[in-house]
Amino acid sequence: MNVMLDNLTTHIKKFIELHDTDVELINSVVSVKQVKKKAFLLQPDQVCRELYYVSKGCLRLYFINKKLNEQITQFAIENWWMSEYGSLESNKISNYYIQAVENSEVISISKLKLEELFEKVPRLERYFRIVQQRAFTASQKRIEYIYSMSDEERYRHFSSLFPDFIQRIPQYMLASYLGFTPQFMSKIRAKKV
Repeated sequence: MNVMLDNLTTHIKKFIELHDTDVELINSVVSVKQVKKKAFLLQPDQVCRELYYVSKGCLRLYFINKKLNEQITQFAIENWWMSEYGSLESNKISNYYIQAVENSEVISISKLKLEELFEKVPRLERYFRIVQQRAFTASQKRIEYIYSMSDEERYRHFSSLFPDFIQRIPQYMLASYLGFTPQFMSKIRAKKV
């Protein structure tokens, strides 16, 4: 448990200065969770009330599209945050799932506790702003790649940026995230160009 909390603190300290009292405050409001592979942190018709920091493992955010297929919109691996922000911010029910892809260790914080923490440690707002800006930039780039690259180019680009990630994620999940079918993914991987 202490290792997980240390991971979070170390990550935050890459962006802002934290004092010992800040660390104690953070540790007092977060929850540490062991999440088994395939377990859900959020399902449709629930309101998302927490943000999740991945200390170890991998989570995915997805919805079921009109063709009744899973459409993955985001992954979170070590040192990444995940939430269903639309539901979190609006306090309305979600259409998304958050599920563990691997056995995972996550630290969660409720929106309410986070707001209280911002009052006590204002520098944390800067940390979350930086993290959110980076996540937003990555999301914009992904959309750009979907519209400007062929499926094969998108796969090659992604695999060059995240070679270890490619080995961790089941092929059908990666295909969903990149916007094509598992069959197409098999053809691309068989080429090994």
